[in-house]
Amino acid sequence: MSDSSLHTETVQLDADGVELECFLAYDGQSDGPRPGVLIIHEWWGLTDYLRRRAKMLAELGLTALAVDMYGGGVVADNPDDAGRLMNGVLGDMSQADSRLGAALAYLQNLDSVDSGHIAAIGYCFGGAMALHAARTGLPLAGVVSFHGALGSAHEPAPGSVRAKVMVCHGADDVLVPDDSVAALKDEMQAAGADLRFVAYPGALHGFTNPDADANGKKYGLPLAYSAETDQRSWQDMQVFFKEIFA
Repeated sequence: MSDSSLHTETVQLDADGVELECFLAYDGQSDGPRPGVLIIHEWWGLTDYLRRRAKMLAELGLTALAVDMYGGGVVADNPDDAGRLMNGVLGDMSQADSRLGAALAYLQNLDSVDSGHIAAIGYCFGGAMALHAARTGLPLAGVVSFHGALGSAHEPAPGSVRAKVMVCHGADDVLVPDDSVAALKDEMQAAGADLRFVAYPGALHGFTNPDADANGKKYGLPLAYSAETDQRSWQDMQVFFKEIFA
């Protein structure tokens, strides 16, 4: 796909009176509906990194909507503000439900989207939100978490997880404790969910983001980018998509 065929735009959505500044990307020269993907940001907010990921999804022939989970397009430039914004959502999960629901409804109604084939992916905080979408039974074909938090704000009842779940996890991620990994596996088993858990040897938190090294050094956080793991996990996601969108 050439850059000239890529359609991108900022989309304003309303979620219970909060304006979300989302980012839409798809191949404007491709005819007919195609699978859609919600993409959910790290704790920093909807940055250029997420816009780049949305474009990468569009280049795969998908319609991608990067969701503004904070509202107003707010982006943090330091961990204190990022934590405050993230905890504002985590402290009232009804906000998360409203914003995910508004984004999903928008994607479902786009002419370029096959509404029966929609997935969600997310990074770090966004990975937790993608898992939350699965746990709460949103009508998604699948979700993918990249180095996401695994703790649950909603315990799914048996049979309620409609989406297939893939977790791309750094095996050396000290920000996600082993007991959280075990708890997720137990939870998904109890719910009867289809879980694929992939632990990448040597990978730390943030392994997909090239800015992770600089942020880790600047803020004293155990973050690191891994080009190899980034590529492997992106390929694993594509294999997963081929299955769930078949």
